[in-house]
Amino acid sequence: MWSPRLVLGAVLLPLAVLVAGDGPATPPVPRPEPPPAAVPVNGGPRPAVVPRSGWGADEGMVRERPAYTGPAVAVFVHHTGHPNGYRCDEVPELLRALEADHVHGQGWDDIGYNFVVDRCGTIYEGRAGGAARPVHGAHTQGFNRDSVGVAALGTFDAGTTVPEAVVEAIAAVAAWKLRPGADPHGTVRLTSTNGRSRYPEGEAAVFDVVSGHRDSHQTDCPGQALYERLPDIRDRAARIRGR
Repeated sequence: MWSPRLVLGAVLLPLAVLVAGDGPATPPVPRPEPPPAAVPVNGGPRPAVVPRSGWGADEGMVRERPAYTGPAVAVFVHHTGHPNGYRCDEVPELLRALEADHVHGQGWDDIGYNFVVDRCGTIYEGRAGGAARPVHGAHTQGFNRDSVGVAALGTFDAGTTVPEAVVEAIAAVAAWKLRPGADPHGTVRLTSTNGRSRYPEGEAAVFDVVSGHRDSHQTDCPGQALYERLPDIRDRAARIRGR
């Protein structure tokens, strides 16, 4: 069993390795304020989400005001690279360390993922700006516009067992955050906003509505084991949305 201090120490090496491909992207270009509340941006029921205040996010660390985009047409699934043996009561401390690494270690303006889920199925608000609002994330470089990034806390390489609670939590976020009418089993055409992905800036690419980070980048993220569970995540998200 990892103690909180041992886990935090172990986190530093995986996060350093992730910088080359698995970590969030550079901060987004500021975008307009979100649409008025009367404009629907979320398509399914809202799951329970622990707000940033619930895990002790350091709002004084955030360097820029939140930026916003359109309702999500795609969800990109990630893993964070943490050791899998953490206790779920350690997660707030791990998220604070992740925030510090993204801001102070990598130079980003905030934590990159819109949401993080833990091995017990708890959903945490990641990037600031309002969990119910279309926050422009920094998780899938070149394809952050009109998308949501959900990261599973842990490492899910081939041969790893993905907890059912993780699959269910990611599906719940996808079902909620995808825009009204989006089909979790469908595909979507997105245009790359820079050349640091698999696609040159300005090139259009077709993705599954629920995709893995590796679909857009040269990376193993979200790990082979979690990637193989994407069909289950799509099925469950569709079921939640009543499709």
